[in-house]
Amino acid sequence: MTYQDTINWMFSQLPMYQNQGKSAYKVDLRNTILLAKHLNNPEIQFKSIHVAGTNGKGSTSHMLASVLQEAGYKVGLYTSPHLKDYRERIKINGKEISEEYVIKFIKQNKTFLEKNSLSFFEMTVGLAFEYFANQKVDIAIIEVGLGGRLDSTNIITPEVSVITNIGLDHTQFLGNTHQSIAKEKGGIIKHNIPVVIGETQIQTKDVFTEIADNNDAKIIFADKIQTINYKSDLKGDYQNKNIKTVVSVINQIQLKGFNISSENIKRGLLNVVHNTGLLGRWQILKHNPKVICDTAHNREGLEIVINQLKKAEYSNLHIVFGVVNDKDLDSIIDLLPINAKYYLCKPNIFRGLDVNILKHYFNDNNLVSEVYCSVKEAYKTALEMANPEDIIYIGGSTFVVAEII
Repeated sequence: MTYQDTINWMFSQLPMYQNQGKSAYKVDLRNTILLAKHLNNPEIQFKSIHVAGTNGKGSTSHMLASVLQEAGYKVGLYTSPHLKDYRERIKINGKEISEEYVIKFIKQNKTFLEKNSLSFFEMTVGLAFEYFANQKVDIAIIEVGLGGRLDSTNIITPEVSVITNIGLDHTQFLGNTHQSIAKEKGGIIKHNIPVVIGETQIQTKDVFTEIADNNDAKIIFADKIQTINYKSDLKGDYQNKNIKTVVSVINQIQLKGFNISSENIKRGLLNVVHNTGLLGRWQILKHNPKVICDTAHNREGLEIVINQLKKAEYSNLHIVFGVVNDKDLDSIIDLLPINAKYYLCKPNIFRGLDVNILKHYFNDNNLVSEVYCSVKEAYKTALEMANPEDIIYIGGSTFVVAEII
């Protein structure tokens, strides 16, 4: 099979949350454990940091990788979803896994994968872990895909566990309260392994403390620690919280023998995009008019991004907006600025929400909008309508951003 044949098989033959939603969610780790055994347990052959949370886990993971790269380590990075190419999910020192390696892995294991009905996410985790083990990384940053306790990545025993924050997202899987979601994400906390919590939240602090105590795990609330005021090339206001989280994690792995200087931290945080290739976080695509995209898609993330937009200087605000069909629009619609012009579109995936349904919500909330047949058509029209002193914001879904970048 060619690389495209291989990717097409992975996408079309097996359930994947990114495209299908709830039907792709597994209720235990049996398949992942089975695959790991088949691959000779690569997850025990490298050190790791495990990163969960509702918002910020992608940025935090990339920041950690960048800092460790600056310190001279060979760093694996596993994240999801990808924006343009599947291989974005699996990198070493910012370089994506080769097409040849992906082809070889599927070819060698295809019979096993089919026989055991492994999901897209399970096989991708297996591929990443085998790759990191074979390439002998010094450490890998492993981002949780969904939740924590039942996530396929949760077969690792990391040097440090990280939970950035808790918001009401993916409630159909994780529960509809902050406490229930915290319990699921707190499932990555391991016995005698320190855990860094990015944000102290009244609803979740006791949940995390109890889980940590039951596991004899040291718990650190990053926002309560006084640190140097580092800057980053990732410019969203929300990155300030992620920076504190990263510094707290670095402090913990320094205690485990990793040699990381203040200069490494400074340079790592200032060169995240260059070192790791991260895209879509308050990313400025052009000027005059200024075009900004961001992958924030739930209430907590969008609230921060919209507040940052409100502080920006512009004559008119244009927003290219689309969501997936399991998005709770009632939870986010009140955040959207009333003084903007909206260009509504459906991301080009099975789960994309029909643009006419989206238009109905916008009409009911007195938001000025027009519908377009595609994300690219919506963006093209926004560019035609905008003056040089205007701002165009692209968001609502990772998949909308992916079609523009």
